[in-house]
Amino acid sequence: MSIYDYDVVIVGGGPGGATTALYAEQMGLKCLVVDKKSFPRDKICGDALSGKAVVYLRELGLIDELEKNDQVPVHGVIFSAPNHTAIDIPFDPNNKAKAPGYVCRRMVFDNLLFQEAKKKVDTIEDFTVKDLIKKGDQVMGIKGKTKDGKELQFTAKVVIGADGFSSMVARKTGLYEHDSRHLLVATRAYYRNVHEMKDSIELHYVEEVIPGYFWIFPLENGYVNVGIGMVHKYLKQRDVDLRKAHVAATESEAFKNRFKDAEMIGDIVAWNLPVGSKRRKAYGDGFLLIGDAAGLIDPFTGEGIGNAMCSAKIAAEVLSEVCKGTDYTEKTLAEYQERIWKRLGAEMTLSYNLQRVGKHKSLVNLVVNKAAKSPDVSLWISDMMAGRHTKKALLNPATYFKLLTNRKIDSVSNTQTNTQTAS
Repeated sequence: MSIYDYDVVIVGGGPGGATTALYAEQMGLKCLVVDKKSFPRDKICGDALSGKAVVYLRELGLIDELEKNDQVPVHGVIFSAPNHTAIDIPFDPNNKAKAPGYVCRRMVFDNLLFQEAKKKVDTIEDFTVKDLIKKGDQVMGIKGKTKDGKELQFTAKVVIGADGFSSMVARKTGLYEHDSRHLLVATRAYYRNVHEMKDSIELHYVEEVIPGYFWIFPLENGYVNVGIGMVHKYLKQRDVDLRKAHVAATESEAFKNRFKDAEMIGDIVAWNLPVGSKRRKAYGDGFLLIGDAAGLIDPFTGEGIGNAMCSAKIAAEVLSEVCKGTDYTEKTLAEYQERIWKRLGAEMTLSYNLQRVGKHKSLVNLVVNKAAKSPDVSLWISDMMAGRHTKKALLNPATYFKLLTNRKIDSVSNTQTNTQTAS
C-alpha cells in the first residue's frame, strides 16, 4: 500500500491544472487539486480558445458543455497593418458549420473545467499553499492553510505546479525566473458598444504599440475583450506606459470611430506572460511545472490555454507510467520535458521568429497589402492560422520576394518543420 496520500497533487485549478486532473483520472491516478481562490473566479486573459484548446476539449467531451455557457464561436481572424490595410481571413473557408475557435471569459471557462474535475477528483478551494514537503531535494507533498486558517498537508508521489507565472512551486524549487527577453506584458479591459464587431478575433499592428499588437475579441451579449501585448524588453527600452498605450490604441485614427460610443467595464489590468521562446526547466525531483508556470505561452499570439492543456495531457501520460513504479526523481521525470519540446519545440521557434518579424512595419505592411489583393495569399495565411501549413514560410526571404513579384507562395507542410526552439 502506498505511503502517499495521492499519486498527484496539483497546485492550481486553472485550465492546466484541471485538464491534468481530468486526463490523470482517466488513466487511473488518484489526484488532488488545490487552488487559492474559489470558483468561479476571474483571470486576466485575452479569453481566446485556440484550435489546439478545442482539440483537447473535444477529447474530454466538453464542447457541448462549453456551448451551453456564455461564449462566442469565432471563424476567422482580422489582421491590420501599420498602414491601416486590413484583411478578414476565415480559419476554414470551406467549412463554417463547426467553429474552429471560441472566445470565452475565464470566469466561465475555468469554472467549467474545474467543476468537471471536481466531479472526478478531490479538490480544495480557498487553500493557499505555503510550502512544499521535502526530504532532501525530493518534493513529497504540500502544506498550506485554508481560508479559515486551518493548516493542512498532503503527500504525493509527484506535485504539479499549475499555478501560473508567479508559481509558488517554481519558486520553492529554484526554477522561477524573470527574463525580460522572453516575457510579454499585456493589458486587458472589457468594453461594451464597440462598433463593427464580427465573428472573428482581431489582431492589429498599430503605431501606438509596435513592436507589439492590439487585439479586439468578441464576447457574449455585446461585450468585447480589448488589450495590447508587448515584449517586456521593448517596453522598458521605450519607457512605455501600458495604460496610456492601451488607451492610445483605442483612440488612434484607425479605431476611434469604433470606440467612440464604447464604455469600459471595470478597469485596465495588466499581467505578465512567460513565453516559450526560451526552454525553461520544468521538472525536478518529485515535481513538474505545466502551462504558464513552465513558460509555455506562444511568443507570437500570447495564447497560453492551448499549450497549458497540451502540457497537462503530456504530464498525465508521463505520470501514468511513472506512478506505477517507485522512482519519482528528476531523472525519471525528465521524460516529461522531452515530450513537451518534441511536441511544441518547432512551433515555439517559429512563433518566436514571427514575433521578431512583427517589429518590422514594412514586412507586416507587405504581407497584409498583398493578402488584401490576392486570394492566393489570403488562403495561404488562412492555412497557416488554421495549422494546415506551417508559419515557416513567413521566415523565408524567398516568401517576400514572391510577394513582391506576385509569384505563387509554396505551402510548407507542418511535418517538414524540424527546427529547435531558441534558448
